Amino acid sequence: MFKTIRTDSDNLDFIGLVKFLDADLAERDGNDHAFYAQFNKIAKIKHVIVAYENGKPMSCGALKEYDPLTAEIKRMYTSPDKRGKGIASLVLAELEIWAKELSYTKCILETGKRQPEAIGLYKKNGYKSIPNFGQYIGIENSLCFEKEVG
Repeated sequence: MFKTIRTDSDNLDFIGLVKFLDADLAERDGNDHAFYAQFNKIAKIKHVIVAYENGKPMSCGALKEYDPLTAEIKRMYTSPDKRGKGIASLVLAELEIWAKELSYTKCILETGKRQPEAIGLYKKNGYKSIPNFGQYIGIENSLCFEKEVG
């Protein structure tokens, strides 16, 4: 049984999961990692979901304001041994609910072409491909998605 909590980026379980995420991304992104890392700082994120199984943190995600009507989904990660069990979809759904409660009408996100699990997760959960936004414009390895939530 999975349990989720709402917290912020000071949560030690979130910080621990993000270290695993960053290590995974450094390996997948190779020389591109430094570019992406500058946009993935976690200080001062007010809206974080952490999912637990039997008290152990297994998955996380966060949202940040992109503009007054749009929340950006950030820092999605699930422990490799827990993938394929629906936990990432649960975290994503909780982030969407929270975004709607905060009066956002859509969620956007960026993921890398070298992250097929993430691409599959977002498509499975109703995210549609959009042109790259913001700092990802012109970045060949980036794929951007959006979903209406409000």
